[in-house]
Amino acid sequence: MKKIPYGMSNFRAMREEGYLYVDKTMYIEKIENLNSKYLFFIRPRRFGKSLFLSTLENYYDINNEKDFEKLFGDLYIGKNPTKLKNSYMIFKLNFSGLNTENKDKLKESFLLSMKNSINALLGRYEGILENTEEIRKKIDQITDINAVIMTIINEVKKVGKKIYLIIDEYDHFANDIIAMGDNEFYREIVRASGFVRDFYETLKIGTESVIDRIFITGISPIMLDDLTSGFNIALNVTMDLSLNEMLGFTEEEVVKILEEVGIEEKEREKSLEELKELYDGYLFSAEAEKRIYNPDMVLYYLDSIVRYKKPPRNLIDDNVKTDYGRLNRLTMNEENKALLERIIKEEGIVAEIVTKFSFDRMYDEEYFISLLFYMGLLTIKDYRYNILELGIPNYVIKTMYWEYFGRKLKEENNIKYEMLEIAKAIWEMAFEGKIKNFIKFISEKVLKVLSNRDTIKFDEKYIKIILFSYLTMSNIYKPISEKETEGGYIDIYLEKDIRIPDVKYEWLLELKYVKKSDEKYIDEVIEKGKEQLKRYRESMQFKDKQNLKKALVVFIGKGDYKIFEDQ
Repeated sequence: MKKIPYGMSNFRAMREEGYLYVDKTMYIEKIENLNSKYLFFIRPRRFGKSLFLSTLENYYDINNEKDFEKLFGDLYIGKNPTKLKNSYMIFKLNFSGLNTENKDKLKESFLLSMKNSINALLGRYEGILENTEEIRKKIDQITDINAVIMTIINEVKKVGKKIYLIIDEYDHFANDIIAMGDNEFYREIVRASGFVRDFYETLKIGTESVIDRIFITGISPIMLDDLTSGFNIALNVTMDLSLNEMLGFTEEEVVKILEEVGIEEKEREKSLEELKELYDGYLFSAEAEKRIYNPDMVLYYLDSIVRYKKPPRNLIDDNVKTDYGRLNRLTMNEENKALLERIIKEEGIVAEIVTKFSFDRMYDEEYFISLLFYMGLLTIKDYRYNILELGIPNYVIKTMYWEYFGRKLKEENNIKYEMLEIAKAIWEMAFEGKIKNFIKFISEKVLKVLSNRDTIKFDEKYIKIILFSYLTMSNIYKPISEKETEGGYIDIYLEKDIRIPDVKYEWLLELKYVKKSDEKYIDEVIEKGKEQLKRYRESMQFKDKQNLKKALVVFIGKGDYKIFEDQ
């Protein structure tokens, strides 16, 4: 049984210490055969980028030749090695954790990070480079970033070797500055004469001599447009059809993982079904056929299943969740906030994906939507008639949207309540089959205190998202929107959450909204709703289901309501 490598990104350690490793080494061959030697590749946070970089590092490192069979022998690339294996000195940079307090501190920490990486290179290749101690002393005295780079380039040139340059988290500091909203700070470092632009220009010069290959990763293409004139050699392969499955897990890989980590055969089908709904759905190329599971989330979930025999209490890893706090900054303007609400209501949007970002247009609609795609909050749903339709990838991303929506609603309308109150109301639905107190809570504590601006947006979908944002707080139910049956699409199906399997009652809810001015039509609306519920309940998938409650909830105006149960 393989150990689960949750949170690990060290290829060598995983291979030597008996951890599960999903073989992605066939992509080493693919990227080596691309037309460009200088590649730029984006995936969402915690999607396996660092592990892939570690795999590249171990494969190409000139020092690892003696360990090649041990590390790669049973993998695809071990059986099909390329001519470039173990032929480079690896120069690895990581731009996370830099000090972005101001321009000077960023430049200082950038330089320090560079020197630390060069010192690591000197230590690694002490037997190849000449006089490494003297080089260290020389570099220690240099205060110019570009001079530091040129120094190591010249030293490698002396010994007739080539460098494979790997840059991880290339955009981390830029994203921090964007989150701070400091436009001028960003422009000063990235635009003409900025030290970041100069750094990439120096790397470009280095490709004329010893920097033979470059692989750059991050979570957004935010600096690509701004760096174009200084670094116009990188090929953006983020949406390349042949690399769609390079990171993340395909369904076939998840099936194999379940077996290798010791999930019993009788439990595998159920586990696969849960993992598919929770973490699958990503598509990074419009022409690709296979959708991808979030690898971090799959391992996070399975780690809990293997160790505790039950799913994790929180279905999404906090390490991923905190990254989406950037949404707060991106929705500071009303246009993006309204656009995000529209995406949440419709569970998607039709839009093109921008492959290069200009900071000056960060808050334009197409750029904002594209950023949601790169962050993993939207994915390619369909591509027809030359139109790209984006959708929310899976259930856990939906819950993040609902939580965001509920938090914003609460902050902007000063909504106050005790958590125990909402928890108790949902508990009554689950174990006593009573819905009245939950709807009463939504009406009195939420709908009636909303601003007039919010009530203008009222319709059934808007109210549904409000309900979802509160239902997900309890972890008792898994709310499903527009579940398909032979009788139509159910507004809300409240399915038992896998974390609380002893829930007694599930629910079919049909929502209706009637404006005060249209109250004369309410009887007609009620009859239509009752008929819809009857059809849903009699559908094949629910016909024989025990303890399934159904209710028609009609909201009238800002907060009045009528409930019709089990008619």
